[in-house]
Amino acid sequence: MSDDHPWWRTAVVYQVYPRSFADSDGDGIGDLRGIIDRLDHLEDLGVDVLWLSPVYPSPQHDNGYDISDYTGVDPVFGTLADLDELIASLHARGMRLLMDLVVNHTSDEHPWFQQSRRSRDDPKRDWYLWREQPNAWQSFFSGPAWTYDVATGDHYLHLFAPQQPDLNWDNPEVRAAIHRMMRWWLDRGVDGFRMDVINLVAKEPGLPDERPPGHGARLHEVLQEMHREVFAGREDLLTVGEMPGVTVE
Repeated sequence: MSDDHPWWRTAVVYQVYPRSFADSDGDGIGDLRGIIDRLDHLEDLGVDVLWLSPVYPSPQHDNGYDISDYTGVDPVFGTLADLDELIASLHARGMRLLMDLVVNHTSDEHPWFQQSRRSRDDPKRDWYLWREQPNAWQSFFSGPAWTYDVATGDHYLHLFAPQQPDLNWDNPEVRAAIHRMMRWWLDRGVDGFRMDVINLVAKEPGLPDERPPGHGARLHEVLQEMHREVFAGREDLLTVGEMPGVTVE
C-alpha cells in the first residue's frame, strides 16, 4: 500500500491461542501442526495476520506468559522446525505472523533469574529488582508484589505471579539481551510482536509507593531505543503494545 495508507490499517488480525485451537496428534492439547493444518481455513476467512499467543518453553503458571526460554518452543506445542514451517506457510499465502512477547518479566525458571538469585554478588543480580525492604506495591494478581527469597534474604518484585519476576529495564545489559532476542526472531521471519504489558517495563527510579507501575517517565525513551536497536531499517513490520491503565492523554 501507499505511504498514506499502510497495509496494517485494513489488515485482519486473528488471534490464535494454540493450546485450544487445533490438536494434530490427539493428545488433547492444541499445537503448531494443528495451526498449520488449518491455514487454508484462516486464509478463506480473510485473515491477514496470525497473532500467536505464547508458545515458548514455560512452566505454564500464567498460560505461557511466564517464559523460561525466549528462543525456543515448548515441546507441548511442537518444535522450532514446526514454527519455521508455520512462518513459511503463512508467507506463502501472503499472510504474516505476529508473536506474543513478554519482556516485563520472565519465569522464575528462566536461567537469568536462576543465576540472579544465587547471591547478591552474582553478575546477573541486577537483571531483576531486589530489595531488602519491599515497598507497598500490590500484584495485579492480588497480594504483595514482592516475594521473600530465602537464598539471599532479599525480596524480588513480581507485578504478576510470584513465578514471574520483573526484569530490571534500567540495566542496559537486560535491554541489550532483549533486543538481541527480538532481532533473532525477526531474522527468522517473524513479522512483528504483540508486546505484553509493555508500559510496565519503565518503572519510576526508586520504586516510590505513590507512583504505581505503568507510569514510568522513561517509557518513551525505552521504546525509542527498542525501535533503533530492533525495528529500524526493517520494512512492513507490525508491532502492538498492550498498555494497561494508560489513556490517550
